[in-house]
Amino acid sequence: MSRQASIIIGLQAIIIVILFWFLVFVGKDEYEEANSEAEEGVETRTLIADNNSDNKGAATLILPTTSQLQSGIVTAKLQTTSHQSTTASFGTVEAIDGLVELRTRYLAALAEGNVVRTAIASAQQNVNRLTLLNLDDKNVSDRVLQEAEAALKNDQAKLAASATLANGIRDGMRQQWGTTLANMATQTATNNVLQQLLQYRTVLLKVTLPFDATPSKNTLLLVTAMGAQGQAIKAQLISDAPQSDSTIQGKTYFYQAPANNLRVGMRVTANLDAPSKAVTGVIVPHVAVVWYANQAWVYQKMAAEKQGEDKFIRRLISTEIEIENMQPNGWFNTTGFNASDELVIRGAQLLLSEELKYQIKNENED
Repeated sequence: MSRQASIIIGLQAIIIVILFWFLVFVGKDEYEEANSEAEEGVETRTLIADNNSDNKGAATLILPTTSQLQSGIVTAKLQTTSHQSTTASFGTVEAIDGLVELRTRYLAALAEGNVVRTAIASAQQNVNRLTLLNLDDKNVSDRVLQEAEAALKNDQAKLAASATLANGIRDGMRQQWGTTLANMATQTATNNVLQQLLQYRTVLLKVTLPFDATPSKNTLLLVTAMGAQGQAIKAQLISDAPQSDSTIQGKTYFYQAPANNLRVGMRVTANLDAPSKAVTGVIVPHVAVVWYANQAWVYQKMAAEKQGEDKFIRRLISTEIEIENMQPNGWFNTTGFNASDELVIRGAQLLLSEELKYQIKNENED
């Protein structure tokens, strides 16, 4: 092949390559446009439905029954329950070693006084006998009689000092532990309440309640150790506490509660039943709640207009009252929900994700 023919073939090859890339560049926009039109032609079904005022919710989703089963969505019906309003506060498990020490000192002072009384009785008899002998022709000298009288007065002074000590100890107990506990501790026969405290069958609680609270023997107080998981413990009122809690403002009271898992020095939460009547409502289970925008929401299941589908309405709940000592535990609501309302207890987070996904897609289309 001649050199001139080779040059011509080479130029033709270069021209072909240039034309190929030109066609690719020019047809790129038309290809993408056609592809976009094809995608737009594919119908994408949204789960979001129009949310009307009858739904009483923030958003409504429509799901076929088959989709619910595939997604593992489970619902449960609410039940009517009553709730006694309570006053929440705090308390501490008190050590009673100080009370025990004062009780021991007081009883020791009483015992010493009893010993001195016996000595006084004997000394008084001795003085009486010596007086008669002294009057009978001085059968006993005046000096002996004076010494006996001095011994009697000395014993009487000891008795007075012992009584003063006992009274001082009792007054100190009243200042620190209140009149009721002080009276229990100063009895010779151990009181049943004090006996249980001494044997560690029960513990002493000092609970701080609001100034407007009026506890009584018939008012139920439930206490739970802070951070502990378990059923609340019933506590029984003993008396007012004369000393306040430096960390909490309010009136202090002494309560007695079974020892169980309570230990000296523990902080406890206390819930005192309010004197008002019980309120009727429903408990929204914790497992039904999803948090969005710092608010608590649930999805309520309702029948849809089309057979084989259900509506799931996202609704706001109240979180003012939390119930933890009942089953199911959750949030107590007095309005907005009725017994037999169905709430999603499994799959609520999935519904929220679907709802937010379609909201983001609509914003992008705008």
